[in-house]
Order: sequence, then C-alpha cells, then structure tokens
Amino acid sequence: MGVILIDISSLNPPQQEAVMTTEGPLLVLAGAGSGKTRVLTHRIAHLIADEGVQPYEILAITFTNKAAGEMRSRLAKQIGGTASGMWVATFHAMCVRILRAHADQIGYTHNFTIYDDDDSKRLVKEIMQVQHIDEKSWSINSIRNRISSAKNELQSPKEYEALASTPPEKITAQVYTAYQRRLFAANAMDFDDLLFNTVKLFVEHPATLESYQKRFRFIHVDEYQDTNHAQYRITNLLAAYWRNLMVVGDDDQSIYSWRGADITNILEFEKDYPEAHVVKLEQNYRSTQTILDAANAIVANNAGRKDKKLFTDEAAGEKIALYLATSEKDEAHYIAGEIDRLTAKGEYLYNDCAVFYRTNAQSRNLEDAFLRAGIPYRLVGGTKFFERAEIRDVMAYLKAVVNPADDISLKRIINTPKRSLGKTTVDYVSNLSYDHDITFDQATRLAVELGELRSGAIGSLDDFAQMLDAMRAMKGDLLDLVDMIIDKSGLIHALEIQRTDEAQARVENIREFLSVVADFADSHDEEENTLESFMEWLALRSDLDSVNASDDSITLMTVHTAKGLEYPIVFVAGLEENIFPHQNSIFSESGIEEERRLMYVAVTRARKLLYLTYATSRMSFGTTNYNAPSRFIEEIPSELVDASSVGSKDYSGFGHDKRGDRHGVSAHGAPRYLGGSDIFGGYDPARDKDLGRVYGAGGASAKKKKGTETTFAVGDRIDHKTFGRGTVAVISGDSIEIDFDGQSKRKKLLVGYAPIVKIQ
Repeated sequence: MGVILIDISSLNPPQQEAVMTTEGPLLVLAGAGSGKTRVLTHRIAHLIADEGVQPYEILAITFTNKAAGEMRSRLAKQIGGTASGMWVATFHAMCVRILRAHADQIGYTHNFTIYDDDDSKRLVKEIMQVQHIDEKSWSINSIRNRISSAKNELQSPKEYEALASTPPEKITAQVYTAYQRRLFAANAMDFDDLLFNTVKLFVEHPATLESYQKRFRFIHVDEYQDTNHAQYRITNLLAAYWRNLMVVGDDDQSIYSWRGADITNILEFEKDYPEAHVVKLEQNYRSTQTILDAANAIVANNAGRKDKKLFTDEAAGEKIALYLATSEKDEAHYIAGEIDRLTAKGEYLYNDCAVFYRTNAQSRNLEDAFLRAGIPYRLVGGTKFFERAEIRDVMAYLKAVVNPADDISLKRIINTPKRSLGKTTVDYVSNLSYDHDITFDQATRLAVELGELRSGAIGSLDDFAQMLDAMRAMKGDLLDLVDMIIDKSGLIHALEIQRTDEAQARVENIREFLSVVADFADSHDEEENTLESFMEWLALRSDLDSVNASDDSITLMTVHTAKGLEYPIVFVAGLEENIFPHQNSIFSESGIEEERRLMYVAVTRARKLLYLTYATSRMSFGTTNYNAPSRFIEEIPSELVDASSVGSKDYSGFGHDKRGDRHGVSAHGAPRYLGGSDIFGGYDPARDKDLGRVYGAGGASAKKKKGTETTFAVGDRIDHKTFGRGTVAVISGDSIEIDFDGQSKRKKLLVGYAPIVKIQ
C-alpha cells in the first residue's frame, strides 16, 4: 500500500478498522449514533484516493434520499469531484436506473411510469369492481398488503396462486394476476415492482447481471437490518463476483418487519459469508450516558440480538423525566408547557424539540395543545402537499404526458376539470379499452372514430385527445414546460371562477408546485432537467425528505418515521400497554421484541434531554381506555429517572393546576400518583374530568363562552397568565399574535381560549 492520503486520525480504533478493511465481506454492527456515515464516507474516500479504485466501480446503497444526499456531500468535501461517477442511491433509485437502461429486456419501455400508493390503490379498486369483489367483505388495503408481501418475497402471481389456500389468499391471487397484467399494459410499475423486476432482469438475463457484477467491485449497503428478501437477493446477486460487500447496520434498530424487513439478513450475514470480518461500533457521539444506559437496559431484554453496549466519553447528563398524566389532553398540555419553559430561556429553539408517538392518531391532541399555546409545529407523515387533490391532478397530467399508456392517470384527468364527460362516457371508453385490448388513450380516440356516443360527448373526447397531443408536443425548459401543461389543462381557470377561499388556496398550492419544479431544476444538472426525471424524482420522495430544519418549529412524528434523526430534546408520548407496545404486537415474542427495538430507537434519538409520558386514561376512537404503564418504563433503572423534576413544575397556564406529588415518580423511580403505590388509585373520573382543560384558572373549564369574548386591537397591552405582559402585533380572524415583553419570539394564540386579558 502506498501513502495514505485520507486522514482517519479523527476516527476511533473500531471505525479505523472498518475503513481499512477493504477486501472481502465486512459486517459493521453500528450502534445508534456511532458515526456509521463517517465510516462509510471515509472508507469510500480511502478506496478512491489510496487504493486507486475508480468511482464508477463503487456502489453505495442507503435507505433514504436524504442519507444519499448527505453521503454525496461529505464525499465531495473529502475527495472533490472525483466521486461524481459513483453510484450513491436508495435501493429503489438504483433499481429505477438499471430498469430505465434495460426495461426492453423484460417487455417495458424506458419511459415506464412509477405508480405511487394512490395510483396503486385506484387500480386495485378498479380491478375489484370489474371482478365484482365486494370492498366491504374484502379490504382493498389488505389485498394490496398481501400483494406487496408476495412481491417482496419474489412470488409471481402464478407462484402466489399455487400456494393460496385460504379465501383471502385466493381472492388476493385473483386480484394480483389482473393487477400485474394491467400494470404491464399501462407500461407502469409500482414500488415493489422496481425491486421485483430488477431481480427478474438479473435472473433472466445473466449477461446484464454480469455487467453490473463486474462493474461494482466494492458494494456498500447501509441499514442492512431493514432489507427485505428482494433487496437481500439484489445485494447478493451484485456482490457474487467480487464478494467485496460491506454491510452496515444495527439489529437493535430493526423496526420494519411489517413492510417486509427481515432481521435475519443481518443476524445471519456470517452464514452467507463465512469469511466475513466483523467490526462493532459501540461508542456513541450523540447522546448522554444516562440516555444510553436507559437504551442499553431496555434492549438488553431482547433475546434475538447480537451483544453490544453503547457508551460515550461525554458526561452523564440530566436524568430522564417521567410524567404521569390524567388523560391524553393533560399529557399534551404538559408537553406544550415544558417546551415553552425550555425555549423561553433562550437556551433551546423549537427546532431542537421533537415529539414521538406510536401511531399517527395520537398527534391530534398534541396539535391542539400546540395551536392553543401558540407553539409552531411541523407534522411529518400527516396530510402531505403531494397528496392534496389539486396537486395529484397536476401530477396525473404530467404522468399522462410522459406515458400515454398510463390509464389510471388518464381516467383521473379526463373529466378534471369538468368536460361534460359523465360516468357513462368514461365507462364506454373503458369497455372499448378492455374489448380491443388497447390503452385508455387509444380507446378515447377510437370512441371518437366510432361516433356511437352523443355528439357533445364525442366533441369533448376529441378536445381531450387533441389537448393531450398538444401537451406532448410542447417544448421548452422544465419549468416552462410544466407551466404550459398546467395552463393548457385548465385546472387553475376552473378553480378561479369558483371565487371561494378554498378554491383560491388550491390555486396557490398549484402555483407552489411550480416552486417545487424550480427547486428541482436548480439542484439537478441540465441533462437531468427533463419531465421524465422530475416525475421519477417525485415518485421516489419520502416523508423524511420533506423534513425542513430551517423552520423554527416542533417536529411531530411517529417513532418509525424518526429513525435516522436526532434532536437535543425528545418527548416520547403514550407509553402505555396496548399503545406502546402496540396491542397488535403484545401476543408474540417477536412482536414484543420489535416494539422494544422501536422504543430503543425512540430513546436514542435524544441528545441531551429525554421525556417519557403516559396517561391514567386515554380516549381512543371514541372510547376511554385505562391502560397499564408500558413495560418499557419498568425496564429503565430507577437511578436514571429524575424523581422530582417533573412533579414540581407549574403549568397552570397550560391547563394544569399545580398538583405537587400528583405527577412524577417516587424517590425510588417507581411511578406515583396521589402518594399511592397504585397509579390508578387516586384518579376519580367524576372529580378530575377537567384536568385536561386548556388555559384554565381555579379549576374552571376554559371552554369558549359565547358573549364573553374580549375584542382586541393592534397595539393593545395585554397580560397572559404564563407569558406575562405584551403588545398585540397582528390580528387575523380568531388568532392573535403578541410580542411579549422580554421575549424575542412572537406568539400566536387563539382569542377566546388563551388566558389573556386587556390591560385597562
């Protein structure tokens, strides 16, 4: 070996070992926050700069676009533009790139459409209607989930049908067969097809596989514990020639079995590669030792894991705060109050705080508490910009322009905006498509030629077909092209003539879509600025790609979504049996172990402060439940939990009376409530029914009372029960923005709910 140009002196000994081990299979067991991205980038830089490996000979697979972008950025800083020829991508993005080049070998064209979740659901729904399968008896989502699982296990429709034995499986087999036939006819693939068809390509065309095997001398796969069978197969097919495969992962963070991830892929790596070298990364660079000790104690209760223990050179840090609420509202208002207390000091920003929960349904009360307290937040995984109806309409037009065979998109836009084409006409065109085995686009034109419909419908169909032809003939740069297609579609005009606030908001959303196009154009090379590349980029986006840390606001998300992120302050809400761990997982050992790994992920996202909250009672789907505290709380050693920090806080301004011992933990770390050993013993539903109120005083409910509202004007001086005195800065409808004395941040509150009075 020659001179080492890449400086690895900043890495710890195990990290250096992983970087310098370049030949043969390598398993890196990387604990949470142990610097695995640094190891990956240093290893790749070492291969290029010190070992003379060409960038195009290296493949690096990540699990999110964000992680891929971060890796590219770090490599560019280390070795400059020489890394540009290297493949750094997610599994799906890599497969799209391979399939675009070789789609013709499996019967597709290079411009195939990628169906997202909504497109897939629409197609399955349509197939079920054609096959007279009752949606009330057979859930669309259940059928789609079975089809997805079959594809991840690389089972074709014929193979799945041969194994189907139960009625649900037989119905699924029937839909699966038709679904794949329709996808193929539409020159479309869903997300699972991207993996399935790549394996199909490699197996049926060995020469194509061999070309990629020989090209990629060094393969790196991050988050290997999250790979499903199809991804496992792709990885091992590509690595079979050189066997220089490095996989990085943490079996303690395997939390996606519900979408096909197989933890045995990482646990049995040494069986697949007996000559594999193993490196453990256990030094954590993220969290305090107290947080790590809690995480270690929790996950140690799992049997199916490789032994490792996180540690840090940093200080022990503050103990973990544990809060027992009377209800889900009380829990939410406590979290809002604590966040406001922490940020009011100026030591932390809203951006530094994140609230995790087990299911999306738990976010509602948290959102309500934040809105009423004037705390800005971002919701990850809720209704997203690209799921709004008007944006999906725009994307359907773009898909139809790129791929004329995309029947689902064409059916969405044929009468959007209204073109006097009713269900009868659309059904007629659909039947022509089925009867003549042609695309919906071709059937539209055939309907015009046949002239069997009323003259108005024929004219509208002809106009629709000519509009599509005009769109497909348009030329220009990407932004101009999308702008022209939107204008030609008539979507904005149809909304503007409605002259309603809702319609105007939808128009603004469509115009904001043009900003998305502009951002894409600015961040991609000129040759990538095509409509096809843009639509592919949209299809491969994930929730985490839209997490924008530049906005100073709290982040709300499920624990599953939080994986890979970190925050100085983390709240984990809803720590009760049947909530977290989830009721669907508590009856199997494997289910509980995955829930425990999920808790481990939640805890290890926190850098400095960790809050765990749970409630005596919780309203869920209209029913009040009384769940026991989560077993995961009991698995944390008592010496790691602060016995006094929570119970002494006064959140009267956030819907809480000062209750002293009523919340918190006892000196030995066990949950306490009203001084009793039974955490439910002190709760009286009749007496304590208002404990979850917002902004109350003296035990009275803070519900808005008609006829008692105070009117405010800009410039009025007010007094707030918690924030003190301030000046009204902005009034908008029911909301009011106030500049509080001594605070740099303006707060937005709801008039009639917020505990504010005008100073006379």
